[in-house]
Amino acid sequence: MSDPGTLIALLHGPDQTGLVARVAGWIFERGGNILHADQHRDPEAGIFFQRIEWEPKAGGHSADTAAFLAFAASLGMKARVLASAQRERVALFVSKADHCFHDIVLRWKAGELPCDLVAVVSNHTDLKPIALGYGIPFHHLPVMAETKAAAEAQQVALLRGLDIDLVVLARYMQVLSADFLQNFGRPVINIHHSFLPAFAGGKPYHQAHARGVKLIGATAHYATRDLDEGPIINQDVARVTHRHGVDDLIRKGRDLEKTVLAQAVRWHLAGRVLVYGNKTVVFD
Repeated sequence: MSDPGTLIALLHGPDQTGLVARVAGWIFERGGNILHADQHRDPEAGIFFQRIEWEPKAGGHSADTAAFLAFAASLGMKARVLASAQRERVALFVSKADHCFHDIVLRWKAGELPCDLVAVVSNHTDLKPIALGYGIPFHHLPVMAETKAAAEAQQVALLRGLDIDLVVLARYMQVLSADFLQNFGRPVINIHHSFLPAFAGGKPYHQAHARGVKLIGATAHYATRDLDEGPIINQDVARVTHRHGVDDLIRKGRDLEKTVLAQAVRWHLAGRVLVYGNKTVVFD
């Protein structure tokens, strides 16, 4: 018999007295067993955030999911409930750069990323032999300025047909349009080779070198219609000096990009990221 797993609730709303006790009491009254609970309060906005994970009473997963959403609404809270046993279906979008692609795939094959990696989508064919060698279906959908809208419509149709829950942009060198994001309607995680908001746009390492920076970084964020301005999930930096050239910055940056993206995807899959406005609360 398969393990039914746990339920994970992410909720936020106006802070009020007794929220932690009321949520815990609700789970207790329904025969659930709390495994993890974490909360955060934004004192400036007066907003309460919580992540709580519990084992429902036997056979109570579906009933608890629906009932918890209604319970949270009665408290004036917005909530999302995830089932740990439900593996998300993920598609990787790539272009020609392969470092993030290899890293995500190898982590997935090692069992570090609890998901089903079901497709690689690319506007080039460079990584097709490698993807097929990994045993992952490869979909080549060329994107040119004059055919971008039609290409994105094909991409959305493919993602819907495969029932994709999450798209990971593993150095996919195309800007997704607002129409794509709206029509897909599910999370898209991007890795930007810069410590946003600094050096947004193209060739950030060249920009950083020209400015003589002493730190470079990488940023994983959810993609939104505003280029490079979506809610940030994870960031990291590396120290550089005047002795490092552009190639050195690119090499160091690639190492950062891999680890920052992998951690962001891991947190997302574990239900640890709560998006609030254009910010995130990441529960550790």
